[in-house]
Amino acid sequence: MSSGKVIFVDDEHYVRQSRRQTLELARFEVTTLSNGEDALHMLDAHWPGILVTDIKMPGMNGLELLERVVHLDKDIPVVLVTGHGDIPMAVKAMQLGAYDFIEKPCPTEQFLEIVRRAMEKRQLVMENRKLKQELASNRDRETKILGRCDAVERLNRTIRNIAESDADVLVLGETGTGKELVANTLHQQSRRRERPFVPLNCGAIPPTLIESELFGHEAGAFTNAGSRRIGKFEYANGGTLFLDEIESMPMDMQVRLLRVLEERVIERLGSNEQIKVDVRIIAATKVDLEEAGTQGLFRKDLFYRLHVVNLLLPPLRERKEDIPLLFQHFVDEASRRYNYDPPAVPREFMQELINRSWEGNIRELKNEAERFVLGLTANPIDKLSKSISPDSKVNGTRNLSEMVRVFEKATIEQELKQHRGDIKKTYTALGIPRQTLYDKMNKYGLKRSHFFNSDRKEA
Repeated sequence: MSSGKVIFVDDEHYVRQSRRQTLELARFEVTTLSNGEDALHMLDAHWPGILVTDIKMPGMNGLELLERVVHLDKDIPVVLVTGHGDIPMAVKAMQLGAYDFIEKPCPTEQFLEIVRRAMEKRQLVMENRKLKQELASNRDRETKILGRCDAVERLNRTIRNIAESDADVLVLGETGTGKELVANTLHQQSRRRERPFVPLNCGAIPPTLIESELFGHEAGAFTNAGSRRIGKFEYANGGTLFLDEIESMPMDMQVRLLRVLEERVIERLGSNEQIKVDVRIIAATKVDLEEAGTQGLFRKDLFYRLHVVNLLLPPLRERKEDIPLLFQHFVDEASRRYNYDPPAVPREFMQELINRSWEGNIRELKNEAERFVLGLTANPIDKLSKSISPDSKVNGTRNLSEMVRVFEKATIEQELKQHRGDIKKTYTALGIPRQTLYDKMNKYGLKRSHFFNSDRKEA
């Protein structure tokens, strides 16, 4: 199995041959070239691999090639190699967007480690792009529930099949599984989409007020009822009324709801006038209503009236293959809301998300995405690679790559500290794109939250 595609550029034939052999033994697909112009002909935003290039070359040098590649796609990792480097030139390369910088002669294992890390970054970028394309494709098509698992596919098929009917629906699922989203999706795919979608959480309304909320009231119907009020049934006329936590509805209201379901008429509180309503009812619950009926906690006749079309929502722990797509969707949403560039999701972090139990289901995942965008997430990439340690040495002396990394990490830490973790101010001060800053913070294990109120921590 291929480890990925590498374009290696160097004007010296023996160097190209040597590195080709090294990379092919590590199962990379290698293209060796003698100049930057030929490399540019092969590269575009769809290139799935990385570029490793010498700096000192006749014609187009490595820095010029880097600038051209960044213009094509800033997310293609470019590793620069030189035998004549110095710190100012290396820092300039990093500011231009170089992924890493190594100095000749570079030990084989160190060279391969840098290539592997660069390849992992590119593969991560391509995976994130694929997720975003899938999300965009879903938005372009009809409204649907996001997911790839069989249960979600069945759910979307059922929604399509029943959307145009007026059948009332019972949605079952644990807290946080997205019952209101399903109800709204069903409404948006129905002929009622131009009329109101009215959600009401039955568990959040005091028993003394729920009758007025649902059916409305006339002026003077009770103390403080100074004017007529339209209830949720009338307000949703022609549309859809979503009754969440239906199991919390008082017994007397269950009787009145049963009548509405059967006759489609209501009476405002304090009135004898019957009002016809054209409303589709979607009820939702997190409990077993049949068992609740057996225990006398829910009317059995209402359960059987609702138990015509059931939509069962699987918990997130049973649809883990959907986590990457859902998390990317929530990251994009949060990034738009906070006016941030969407950060790439590291593969290790995504795997950690997949391994969680998610008792709070989709709602918990959405909250995690919010924290991730704000830089408040505990990220498993916090540990530094040994190759980044300031104490690591090659042939008894610290090489240029190590000095650049130490300098770069210290510079980023200084700016984060100076701006108290403010990402925008930090990347502006450094003169680099936001995503580049995120990548380098991950690379060096720097967490934004560690720099909040930094002055206070030092006191």
